[in-house]
Amino acid sequence: MRAFREAVEAGDLGAVEALLAEDVVFTSPVVFKPYEGKAITAAILGAVVKVFEDFRYVSELSSEDGRDHALVFATRVGERALDGCDFIHVDENGLIDRFMVMVRPLSGAQALAAAMGARFEEIAKEAAARESEARTAS
Repeated sequence: MRAFREAVEAGDLGAVEALLAEDVVFTSPVVFKPYEGKAITAAILGAVVKVFEDFRYVSELSSEDGRDHALVFATRVGERALDGCDFIHVDENGLIDRFMVMVRPLSGAQALAAAMGARFEEIAKEAAARESEARTAS
């Protein structure tokens, strides 16, 4: 998980995307239905980088087999401070195949939902462009 954490902390979205499995499932803290696929997950994470301010990981836990990780973070969305956790599972190839985010408090989650909702159209366009690039490359 070191590569993922370092990529996030450096703001290297290309490196983050390279660590995602094609069939990754992303579960948002503010949307009921999970998002499926590398393109939409990468687009969401790209938007999150713009929304989160003063982001920092504060703790990390890993399972004995190294496939499950919990990365605890602190950040802000506007004036709202939030604490959260990225729960990450990697597949047999070491790629992230499940990514679930949880945040607290409710007021922070609401600020996150509003900020991400305002970017939804941009996120959808970026995901479509990524999917198109992937189809062209293969």
